[in-house]
Amino acid sequence: MQLAPWRFPVAAVRAIPRWLALTPQAAAPIARLARLDAVVRPPDGLPDVLGRIGDLEIRIARTKRDIRRAQRLRFQVFHAERGARPSPRALIQRRDVDPFDRLCDHLLVVDRAYRRGGGGRVWPRVVGCYRVLRQEAAERAGGFYSAGEFDLRGLFLAHPGAKFLELGRACVLAPYRTRKTIDLLWHGLWRYVRHHGIDVMFGCASLEGADPQALADQLAFLHYSAAAPREWGATALPARYVAMNKRTKDALDAKAAFAALPPLLKAYLRLGAVCGDGAVVDRAFGVTDVLVVMKVEAISARHVRFYEGKAHARQA
Repeated sequence: MQLAPWRFPVAAVRAIPRWLALTPQAAAPIARLARLDAVVRPPDGLPDVLGRIGDLEIRIARTKRDIRRAQRLRFQVFHAERGARPSPRALIQRRDVDPFDRLCDHLLVVDRAYRRGGGGRVWPRVVGCYRVLRQEAAERAGGFYSAGEFDLRGLFLAHPGAKFLELGRACVLAPYRTRKTIDLLWHGLWRYVRHHGIDVMFGCASLEGADPQALADQLAFLHYSAAAPREWGATALPARYVAMNKRTKDALDAKAAFAALPPLLKAYLRLGAVCGDGAVVDRAFGVTDVLVVMKVEAISARHVRFYEGKAHARQA
């Protein structure tokens, strides 16, 4: 018999101070624990669960606890695995946190059949995540994450009325880096995009390594093969600008350069993404960022049918 997944007993925990007649000071830690399950992202017409494939499901983070689970996953992937330099706060909390988390929606891939240590009770685990920021939320709060690296003003001025969505902080736990998990992330993202009427997706895509010269082939490939037209481009901020044409076109092995790109960036390019002008070195994360821009209407009908169908997938 399969046991039901454990659920945090919010109502019972909130009642503990009353049962034990605790003072307000003694009850404060218990109250904070209960507040983790308070809804901070109320439903906006989308269901909590956006799709399933086998034991994996893609869902929207609704509570503080959900968001913290995404932050812990990001810490594990970006800092513990890849060597990004954490802030003192992140190091203590073992969570990758920044001010944009409170503005964004967080898409989570959850393994509903995960058992700690390989046995025992089912304990659903967040194994993948995507952070998305809608334009209206960014404008209310002062801007997008990418604006710290790229000048986005011309892009927005060239397309008044278009609805932009920033993508970021995508990661998947190592044992789950399979086609199934990546497909599920894109199913959820596509359903989110369609629901909110998004016209353009954009964001920083990272190349592993903080030495642009070591990434010369990859940067040159993007410069020659995926450069954005003027009206869809954005330029790296002058103080952070790194030229991408570090190889001549004749000297570039395009096939090898494309093969060396990160899987997520290759997926963006296959969907029709274009890249801005200039790269930016992010030394804290040990990566070199490029700006990618994807028009929703330019995504091929074949990909649209695939992701719309998969958004409701239930097969293993």
